[in-house]
Amino acid sequence: MTVIVLTHCPVGLRGFLTRWLREISLGVFLGDPSAHVRDTLWDEVRQYAGNGRALLAYSSDSEQGYDFRTHDHTWRPVDREGLTLIFRPTDRRPSSPPPSGWSKASPRHRFASRAP
Repeated sequence: MTVIVLTHCPVGLRGFLTRWLREISLGVFLGDPSAHVRDTLWDEVRQYAGNGRALLAYSSDSEQGYDFRTHDHTWRPVDREGLTLIFRPTDRRPSSPPPSGWSKASPRHRFASRAP
């Protein structure tokens, strides 16, 4: 089983993929091509995606039972002791504490604490 997900890619690329896969939703393609055809399709997707993003997921003989590849995603697959995980970069800016009295409960709490 092979799944390709396209985001912000040219319409012509979607038309190209419909020759071998079924488009089950906008930009989501599903099929069961051979490994050679799958790799050839992925090369074409990477070449013609432009500024878009693409994700390829396919069944494999790994511990997880599937494997995946990404193109121009900020999240990327990394191998950790035989398991493929997603590395998601975090924003390293320090977060500021919420301002005092930021919730609607704050005024009620102040009012309740004044009662005798």
